[in-house]
Amino acid sequence: MASPRADPPNAYRLLPSIDEALRDPALAAGAKRVPRELFARFVAQALEELRAEIKSGRLDALALEKHLAAGALAKAVEARILREDGAGLRRCVNATGVVLNTGLGRAPVHPEVAEAMAEAARSYCVLEVDRWTNERNQRDDRLAELLARMFGVESAIVVNNNAGAVLLLFQTFAGGKEAIVSRGELVEIGGSFRVPSVMERANAQLVEVGTTNRTRIADYAGAIGPNTGLLVKVHTSNFRVEGFTEEVGAAELAALGRERGVTSAFDLGSGLVEGSGMCSIEELLGGEPLVRAAVASGVDVVTFSGDKLLGAPQAGILVGARSAIAALRKNPIYRALRLDKVGIAGLEKTLELVLAGRGDEIPVRRMLRASAAELEPRAKAIAQRIAAIPGLDAAVVPGASQPGSGSAPGVTLPTFCVRVVHAKLSAGGLATALRAAQVPVFGRVQEGALLLDPRTLLPGDEEDLLAAFVPVSGAD
Repeated sequence: MASPRADPPNAYRLLPSIDEALRDPALAAGAKRVPRELFARFVAQALEELRAEIKSGRLDALALEKHLAAGALAKAVEARILREDGAGLRRCVNATGVVLNTGLGRAPVHPEVAEAMAEAARSYCVLEVDRWTNERNQRDDRLAELLARMFGVESAIVVNNNAGAVLLLFQTFAGGKEAIVSRGELVEIGGSFRVPSVMERANAQLVEVGTTNRTRIADYAGAIGPNTGLLVKVHTSNFRVEGFTEEVGAAELAALGRERGVTSAFDLGSGLVEGSGMCSIEELLGGEPLVRAAVASGVDVVTFSGDKLLGAPQAGILVGARSAIAALRKNPIYRALRLDKVGIAGLEKTLELVLAGRGDEIPVRRMLRASAAELEPRAKAIAQRIAAIPGLDAAVVPGASQPGSGSAPGVTLPTFCVRVVHAKLSAGGLATALRAAQVPVFGRVQEGALLLDPRTLLPGDEEDLLAAFVPVSGAD
């Protein structure tokens, strides 16, 4: 016969009320670190978890009594406070080797770009007014001018990201009409975001032409009708189709559009920018199409991201013919998608750096260009310092980095990684502990070890990386 103390009713009676818990000295320290209302909510949640354990039969009165005596309630509340302290957007160390890591914010910007963005955020700024005439103007007039200089286009417009740019493109030229796209280019990007879905939201009717692996210009020509509003080429930036393939070039599509009086567009996705005084990274990325080449093809509009290969803040950039850009600007949806002042400040400064011949200073380009030989000494220095921490073993091993964020699929960059093994923690456990550090550190787990790739470390990151290992020194 079970002990009366083991019965669930007895277990429930052992739980303190919320008011009693709030007066518990063991919880007093935590109560000072968050607002009282939030602290009370954390206590209530912890108590509810214990009730659920009792209800399920996993905790009887005897076990709960020991549980509470060991400070289980205080620990549960403390865990919630720690998660609250570490929640939300915060700086971290990217040691994954994935340069454009979407989960970690994609492109880190140049320090001068970051300063320009901070200045715009903390002060008033000349945004939609001409400082010389005091008349209202367009907030991205300067961006349009810089982009025209950089790519030799007639005009440009900028929105909050490239998905927004594509939505605006389809809605402007094919809203209530047809848009023709090759079946082999109906891509899906992150978050199940698909080109056909964007078109549907833009009220554009999709007309698919060709097959998955082969599409010819005659397929486009044969599909054009009186309700055709747009001819679109989409760069398959996150996958490759190889073998028996054929695709229509942007120049062919542009020529057909001019001949038939239909707007043509090329969505590049990542958007590789090469400029004067910049070392080429085109070969490193497996022939990723250049923005300049897309513009030179003659299509009316080219779209690409600001926060990928350009290494700027998040933005969707549309460049091309003056009439086409003017139509995009007149669309009421543009106002819902336009870039804010902080993004504009960062993108302006990034473009100015490129135009000044300083594009190779942009962190993304510097990371992509770094050779394995350049990275090896940095990896060795990090490994030596980690190996000096008790309970840790570190060695330098050859590895491979990735461009990331759907840029240059299948392309890897030779690197040297620091392979770290903990005396007691598993590789996954060690990775979890590093992510819980004051400055979270993200690496990658591979073949039973934690790998840290110096390619994606920014100046000063080593100290935060090493500091993250100190709490796990000799951990159980």
